[in-house]
Parts: sequence; C-alpha cells; structure tokens
Amino acid sequence: MAERRTSGERKAGRRTGAAKERTAPKRGVKVTVGRAAEGRTRISVCAGTACVFAGSMKVYDAFAEQVRAAGLGDRVEVAISGCHGLCSQGPLAVVSDGDVYYPRLRPEDVARIVDEHLVGGAVVEDLLYVDPATGERVTCAHDIPFYAQQHRIALRDVGVIDPESLDEYLARGGYEAARTALTTMTPESVIEEVLASGLRGRGGAGFPTGMKWKFAHDSPGETKYVICNGDEGDPGAFMDASIMEGDPHAVIEGMIIAAYAIGARQGYVYVRAEYPLAVKRLKLAIAAAEEHGLLGDDLFGSGRSFRLRIKEGAGAFVCGEETALIASIEGKRGMPRTRPPFPAVRGLWGKPTNINNVETLANIPWIIAHGGAAYAELGAETSRGTKAFSLAGKIVNGGLAEVPMGSSLRHIIFDVGGGIKDGREFKAVQLGGPSGGCLPAALLDTPIDYESLAATGAIVGSGGMVVVDDQTCMVDLARFFLQFTQRESCGKCVPCRLGTKRMLETLDRIIAGDGREEDLDLLEELSHYIIDGTLCALGGTAPNPVLTTLKYFREEYEAHVRDKRCPAGKCKALITYYIDPEACTGCTLCAKKCPTNVITGDKKQPHVIDVAVCIKCDTCRQVCKFDAVKIRSGIAETAEV
Repeated sequence: MAERRTSGERKAGRRTGAAKERTAPKRGVKVTVGRAAEGRTRISVCAGTACVFAGSMKVYDAFAEQVRAAGLGDRVEVAISGCHGLCSQGPLAVVSDGDVYYPRLRPEDVARIVDEHLVGGAVVEDLLYVDPATGERVTCAHDIPFYAQQHRIALRDVGVIDPESLDEYLARGGYEAARTALTTMTPESVIEEVLASGLRGRGGAGFPTGMKWKFAHDSPGETKYVICNGDEGDPGAFMDASIMEGDPHAVIEGMIIAAYAIGARQGYVYVRAEYPLAVKRLKLAIAAAEEHGLLGDDLFGSGRSFRLRIKEGAGAFVCGEETALIASIEGKRGMPRTRPPFPAVRGLWGKPTNINNVETLANIPWIIAHGGAAYAELGAETSRGTKAFSLAGKIVNGGLAEVPMGSSLRHIIFDVGGGIKDGREFKAVQLGGPSGGCLPAALLDTPIDYESLAATGAIVGSGGMVVVDDQTCMVDLARFFLQFTQRESCGKCVPCRLGTKRMLETLDRIIAGDGREEDLDLLEELSHYIIDGTLCALGGTAPNPVLTTLKYFREEYEAHVRDKRCPAGKCKALITYYIDPEACTGCTLCAKKCPTNVITGDKKQPHVIDVAVCIKCDTCRQVCKFDAVKIRSGIAETAEV
C-alpha cells in the first residue's frame, strides 16, 4: 500500500487550509471531499468495507504512484474516505475540483485520470458514472440522483473526510458541539435539547433518546456508564459499520455529550469483531482524541472527565439486546435478563447505564450544534429527523442512504434506490432485518415511521432493507430469516429456543413438498406463543417474517401445501427441469456439463432430462446458450420431460 500521510503532515494540512463542502440542491446532502490546502486538488478514494473488498486500496496505491510519477505531489493529494454510499459502484473516487465522480475503477484506469484529467484538464468521459435511468453520463457527484435525493445528518461526514484524520474532523467543526455542551450548558439543558429534537433510538426500538438520558441522569449513584451499541448484526444491514468506519469521531463526540448529560465518566464502544475496519478506525480515533485532550481529564477546561474503551463482541446477534450486551462486557455469556430494573437504573456492573446505538449517537453533535428544533423540523409527526438505510438485494443502487423519516418506501426504493435490477418487477421488501417483516407492492406508499410500519407488521429496525423481485419465493425468504434467528437464539427461554425450531421444521416440511393444510395455522399459533413468552426482542420479533409473508403472500404458502408447487420456481422439491424441443439445437453442451449424466439426445436433435434422477443443480440452464432449458413449477409426473 502507498504511504499514508504522517501526523505531522496532517497537522500542517490543518494549518494551511480548512475543509470545504458542496451542498447539493434541494436535499442538502454533502457528497464532496475536503481539501488539504487552498489551491490543491484532492483525490478521495472510497475505503469503506465494500470498496475495500472490491479492490479500492489497489486503486489508492495506483493514484499515489501515478501522482508521484507525474510530479503532481505539490498540488494533488491522494486520500481515503469512508463509504460514499453507492456501494454498487465501487471502487470509486471523487476528484475535488468539480466533484468529478469516477465509479467502478480499476488500477489500470488511474493513469488516464491522472494524464487526461489532472494534467490535461479534461474529465475522462468514458469513466464517468452512467445514470441507469437515462443512460447519460453524469460528471458531478451531487448531480447523481442517488445522492441528490438524500438529506444526510448521521452520515454528514461519511465519505467526505479521511476517517483516520482527527484534523479533518476538527476542520469541519468536530468536537465543537461537545465543547459547547460541556462549557456552556447544564446536563439538564443538554437533555432538554435532545428531547426537543424528537430523536428516537435508531437501533430498532425507537425509544425517545432524551427520555432515556433523563432516566439515567435521574438515577442516583456516583458511578455511571455510557455504552455505544455497535453490534449491528442484521443480514443486509451496514449503517452502523459504515459510520464507525467513515466518521468514528462523530460517535465519540456523541458519547462525550451523552456522558456529560447523565453524569458518566467511563464509556464502552461494543463493536463486533467481525467489523475489523470499524475496530481499527475506532482505535485510531480514540488514540488521537486522547492525544489531543479530547478524551481524558478536564475536557475543554470544564473539569469533566471521560474515558473510552472498546469491547469487541464475538458476533452473537442476541448481544444487540441491551442486557445481553451488558453481560458480554462483564465477561459473561451474552444472554438477556428480565426487566425491570432497566439499565438506566441497574446496568453495567450494577450501575446506572445509558445505551445508544451508533447512528443515534452520530446525530447528537449535529443536534447540539444546530438545535433540537432544527432536527425536529425534519421527518414525520412522531418520528423526527432522518434515518439511514442500507439498500440490499435486487435493487439497482445498492448501498447506504439517509432520508427524512416519513419518506415513503416507494421513494427510497425507486427514487433513491433506482428501482429493481434487470428490469424485473418489485415483489417485496424485508424491513428491519430478521426481526422485521416483508411488505408487498401494495404497501409501497407506506411512510417510513415507527407507527406506520408497526401497523403493517414490519418495523423500522436498525434500517436494513432487503428488496426482492418477482423471482423470489416468499416462503423460502421467510425460512432464511427464521433460520438466522433460530441459530442466533441464546437458548435461555423455551418459547424462543424451541418455538423457533418447531417453526423452522414446519417451513422445511412445506418447502420439501410435505406440507399439510394445518401447517399454516400451526405457524401462526407458534408465532404468538413465541411473541408472548420470550424475554427479549430477538425472540419476540423472530416470527415477524413468517407472519407478514403469511399475511401478504398466503397464496404462495397455499400453492406449496395444496398444489405442491413453488410459484417462483425456487424450491427444488417443487420444480422440474425440462428442455423445450423448439428451442433446443442439440448442441450437447448441457449433456456434457451435467454432473449426473441425466440429459440424453443425439447431436443436433432435441435433448431430454430424466427428472427422476435430476439433482436440480441448475448447471444445464446456466450453460444453455439458447434458453432451451426451462423450469416448470410443480412435481413432475413422468420420468422424462
């Protein structure tokens, strides 16, 4: 990897110039990068997890080498940033002059950008972003619809600054909100400001953040704790990871303010070890904050102290629940306990404890800096502010987005997300991870707020959105999420431990073609036993994917049970492969590739599949160049088709 800037060079950069930003029209989303100094150009390479895995650090190295070779080191700086959000376009880089956006870069593309753009002064047209809706190339990042439709507060500096540079965070006003809170406000006035903002917990429960702080503040005791819950574990969710990777100082600053508000001097960031990049950058940020007196004793001359430690979790989903998380920090097995008492009264080591998730804390500095009323102007009546969502699945613009609460599902999926991949039809969206629900096309105009989504059977959750198209089997999708929660059950309470197992066995039976009519009633009955009898939200919400798919896609369950047919053609036991004789040219490729030799036929003559021994591996369909291999929904009645 090319050599990164030293701390001395970073300090020099802070002295010679402040970071700049561009505000996108209408929504105000900030998508550009800071500059090291006036008159210098910055190339910012995305170094979020998705881009890193796609090879962005090789692109970074190539830029560093090409800039050096071209003799541009005195006027061009190569830097990293956190996740830009449009993960489906990575690896990507932005050139600060004009916010020129280059997606899907390869190391071999870099020389052209340096020669033609940085030296020659002309953007490299064929490397620019192509709007999938219009087919037109877009030069500036803030003109790309994905960004222009957003309003970023929690993600305000993610993808903008170098996450490993304290100087860049300071240059954009970092830690000024903490300074203001600790030196000009009382703990009570801080809490009142957060209450006025209407901010609710972004980890899933949606409890008012200011109220939570007030409970911890009012609890008696000299020793109190603040915990940041970074144990995000929902399949398809990566909001908190991206914030910790891309703007770790915002999380730290939010924790300093929270600690002051409740009277805590010690804090923990609980982050799963499966997020190595987040752990690395949090450690760097904590060390830099300690070195500059932003963590430790007498913060900002206020006489207040606050120290912060990282606790790496083992990746147990149940540790996202507050009391299980506390147990894990204490060195015990991560299992929930009954409440009350709540953590605000008796939490970590029996002391009053406040727990907020990453996104919640990242909002706090903005709220203190701009006022709770400004935050409350955004969003819906009972769900104020903005919310970050991860867009995954069969969606064009897969990635990370932030929009005002109250935005519709349709707006997020089609305007921000760009719609469904490959021109397929939208079928459903799974909201809130394995604890959430699947909503159909008829509910696309549902506003994203806590109460509206709860009325549908889904939840906001931490913000994961998994979009599926018309080729998805909803019974199989429900089984996928139930498999996850059943596997992640800590086993402490019987309804969760055994109830989810019985539900999973029932779904397995239905998908295998052995379903019975009474199975659908059994699934609903078991769901309500689990919801009513479990200790924590993991078990209490585990049946949601099954209940919502039964509610909105019941005909698919009935087709599996009554007709022994999978309408989506995905459940192996309920489909049959066959070859269309009109389309087959007899090229023999499918027969050659079949691992079980069940395809027969003479050359240049239509072939047939012996369905009695076909293992349904899908190889024949994938290799056929003439789209002759088809899938029939239902169990075959003959040995050959």
